[in-house]
Amino acid sequence: MSQLTLTSNNFQEHTNQNTTPIIVEFWAPWCGYCRRLGPVIDQLEEDLQGTVAIGKVNLDDEPELAEKFDVDTIPSLLMFKDGQHSELLVNPGSKAEIQKWIKEV
Repeated sequence: MSQLTLTSNNFQEHTNQNTTPIIVEFWAPWCGYCRRLGPVIDQLEEDLQGTVAIGKVNLDDEPELAEKFDVDTIPSLLMFKDGQHSELLVNPGSKAEIQKWIKEV
């Protein structure tokens, strides 16, 4: 399973019309913490083995998506399930924090 690059053109398709829950990471290439979080997200994707999809929104390319979901700090995560989205997880500090958040939503 590979991470999806989400844009305003395909966001709705992957978040509202997908039966598999999807975690969306809002990030930017210049964000050092986003780059450090990348391997953690990769490991989570491997751990979850297809039960949850992973998508990424580059804020530099898709500022309207960030605005729509009130993302003003990166990295931020949202989970979409059954057409609904969770509360934002802003600047997660660890893999354990993300795992706890996943279980709560």
